[in-house]
Amino acid sequence: MTSLLERDLALLFPELKHWKPPLKKMPAFNRLLPLLSLVLIYWVSVCFPVCVEVPSETEAVQGTPMKLRCISCMKREEVEATTVVEWFYRPEGGKDFLIFEYRNGHQEVESPFQGRLQWNGSKDLQDVSITVLNVTLNDSGLYTCNVSREFEFEAHRPFVKTTRLIPLRVTEEAGEDFTSVVSEIMMYILLVFLTLWLLIEMIYCYRKVSKAEEAAQESALAI
Repeated sequence: MTSLLERDLALLFPELKHWKPPLKKMPAFNRLLPLLSLVLIYWVSVCFPVCVEVPSETEAVQGTPMKLRCISCMKREEVEATTVVEWFYRPEGGKDFLIFEYRNGHQEVESPFQGRLQWNGSKDLQDVSITVLNVTLNDSGLYTCNVSREFEFEAHRPFVKTTRLIPLRVTEEAGEDFTSVVSEIMMYILLVFLTLWLLIEMIYCYRKVSKAEEAAQESALAI
């Protein structure tokens, strides 16, 4: 069976007739294989970036910049599309009004946010985030990110619209993270437990030494 396979390969690929596998170099190649794999993974990640729709943060501290993250991934990045981005703001108990627009270039419209908005979008317009500079307590409310795309196919021009809602709450001071609070409580519990364990061990060792000394004294008196 092996000879027939070798004969067929020789007929299909004559240049392989005099080829022999480099047995002595295989161990070196095996050592280099993990490194080559890492290089290949890095090259793929750089040359073919992956779009991930990450949700935005919803809490901000007064006086600090706050990034409103809006990511709308395209399923076919190779297809050209005309993209229009609109950001709306709705105060508590109010109505939506336009605060930012991207149409052939970012543009800040007249609103209470004028002069405090910064474009943080990507070149491919999959990330269309903006940053609110020096947020105030009055900036709390609902932010809406509308992304409209018109794809440029030869036969037709389909239109796709996506919407992201970001409820923002602005506080005067930064609140403690729940995870950090739990970690701090667990640390104190562990310290108390270790202290009690050490105290019990000290008492046990003291009693053991005392009994050994008493036994030694009794033995000396008996002699």
